[in-house]
Amino acid sequence: MTMLLDGDQLRTFVAIAETGSFTRAAEVVHKTQSAVSMQMKRLEERVGRPIFARDGRSSRLTEDGERLLDYARRIVKLNLEAMAVFTDEALTGHVCFGVPDDYADRYLPEIMARFSRTHPSVELTVICEPSIDLTERIRTGTLDLAIITYTENAAREAQVIRRERLLWVGSARHSAHLETPVPLALGRSTCLWRHAAMSRLSNVGRPHRVLYTSPNAGAVSAAVLAGLAVSVFPESGLRPGMRVLGPADGFPPLPPCDIGLLRNRHEPSVLADALAQHIIQGLDNVTEADAAE
Repeated sequence: MTMLLDGDQLRTFVAIAETGSFTRAAEVVHKTQSAVSMQMKRLEERVGRPIFARDGRSSRLTEDGERLLDYARRIVKLNLEAMAVFTDEALTGHVCFGVPDDYADRYLPEIMARFSRTHPSVELTVICEPSIDLTERIRTGTLDLAIITYTENAAREAQVIRRERLLWVGSARHSAHLETPVPLALGRSTCLWRHAAMSRLSNVGRPHRVLYTSPNAGAVSAAVLAGLAVSVFPESGLRPGMRVLGPADGFPPLPPCDIGLLRNRHEPSVLADALAQHIIQGLDNVTEADAAE
């Protein structure tokens, strides 16, 4: 007789994979750590293969664990959508969500479409601001959830849900990247990507100057596409007409970009939890191929 996979175990498994820890996953699924460990023991018994390779305090997936993760995410996603469609008491109310405009173009359509289908009676307010401002809004309780560029100092409570490459970009039709000093279009002085870009150029001795400053990704993108400057974007933020620049062009590798989900811990809600699931699934569905289009 074929054994079916347990949906609750798979949800816990996904939480471990996304947080990298049994302890943090226990907080996400609202279980004790011992209950999480027992669930994973039973899941391994059910699939008949080890799915975790312990690496110190972290929990690394085996090759079989990586294979299972793709199925687990799809099963959990379908489970959530089915329950939302057939529940007798549909969720209603209002939820406020923040996202930097660096990510909005790529992430919002998928997140909003899925959330609207499963929770048509919920009013969703979206605020686009830089990560540092969204973090402050979470702290003051004016946001329920926020996608942010993760830094340990800026948002220790954020759950890292995606890692991307941070890339140097210029116009595909212009040659600002050949100028000396290199003209740059970057975020304001508090922007981590700005500091990373300037420090990496300084480390390799390449002259540069900041020609355009804006907290708005659209304005920075306009300067790049017009051939006026070089900038840095996460891979999901690449736009048609941009050219990725690398060491062969004289631009050193940049640190990766970690994207985090920050929750209002003071006023948790069922609506916020539901939206969080859609955000995590939406970001996971943005593939590298899509980001490079």
